[in-house]
Amino acid sequence: QYSPDSVAGADGDVDPTEVTFPGCSCLTSSCVVHACSCLCRGENYTSLCLRPADKEEEYTRPVFECNSMCRCGESCANRVVQRGLQFRLEVFKTQRKGWGVRTLEFIAKGRFVCEYAGEVLGFNEARRRIQAQTSEDSNYIIAVREHLHSGRLLETFVDPTRIGNVGRFLNHSCEPNLFMVPVRVDSMVPKLALFAATDISAGEELSYDYSGRFRNVPITNREQEWSEEDKRLRKPCYCGSRTCGSFLPWDSSLFSTS
Repeated sequence: QYSPDSVAGADGDVDPTEVTFPGCSCLTSSCVVHACSCLCRGENYTSLCLRPADKEEEYTRPVFECNSMCRCGESCANRVVQRGLQFRLEVFKTQRKGWGVRTLEFIAKGRFVCEYAGEVLGFNEARRRIQAQTSEDSNYIIAVREHLHSGRLLETFVDPTRIGNVGRFLNHSCEPNLFMVPVRVDSMVPKLALFAATDISAGEELSYDYSGRFRNVPITNREQEWSEEDKRLRKPCYCGSRTCGSFLPWDSSLFSTS
């Protein structure tokens, strides 16, 4: 079932459509940084492109867009991801990776491409679904973990297996042209937004790193240590990049019974 936005999962723990954020009181057509409560952490976008964090080219700043309770207009520059898909994309059959997605038009670096939408699950339901899969099943569940300054850990599990959008067909690459950023609009449940990591030409396949890495951050020795069970469950990577890790990224936490 196609859905442009994430929906509450079968366990009903989290409803991504629930509005819990207060809106800004800006009366202008487009909000101004520091004068708008939604932009108190800094400006998010410049000409529809995501702004990199200060001093270094890493996209790690929290992104909060203006929401349905805000008084600013729909044309506000701080409303990008919520507008949805703006580019013509095509789902196509690849040679070795099953279905994939390519763009039919040029996409500039920093532009929002699409959301990874699906059912938002709680940990227990996500683990139940993962453990019910066989080695022949495709795994679409993504686990996003955000570390807060207080030491807390926020986890978001999205499964587009039954309900989702075009994002479910994106393939992994060890040298991706997309990167994922949690973007919040109406509530603390983030939209898993995929942005262009570089200029992308028409006809080019779109991909992101399933592990959440960007720019091929080196893998630590600890991450390279796999149990025999992990090795059995891991699947080969066919991205073809120069720095291919041979296997798709693997997170064993959802398989743990502890």
